[in-house]
Amino acid sequence: QVELVESGGGLVQPGGSLRLSCAASRSIFSTNNLGWYRQAPGKERAWVASVIRGGNTFYSDSVKGRFTFSRDNAKNTVYLQMYNLKLEDAAVYYCNTEPETLPWGQGTQVTVSS
Repeated sequence: QVELVESGGGLVQPGGSLRLSCAASRSIFSTNNLGWYRQAPGKERAWVASVIRGGNTFYSDSVKGRFTFSRDNAKNTVYLQMYNLKLEDAAVYYCNTEPETLPWGQGTQVTVSS
């Protein structure tokens, strides 16, 4: 069973940046479309961004132009670079395939506060 481990979250002020990482316990990223998701308090988990096997990326309108999804297949790791963070970006962030097929990891908490 593949395990996903997200990291890189933290507390940041509005306008700040963070880089999230997600590592898989075995090689799955090169053969799957991948996604980042987030869940804010009191809300359902929502899709944030995807990268498909060909390398194209897609973003939700709320993060387009501010977030960048990248992958390192050799390290079984994907990243989400987040710039110009807003209060509404605060959430627990997760990675998974897209659509999601793997057990969810523990996520990484992003807190945006002044």
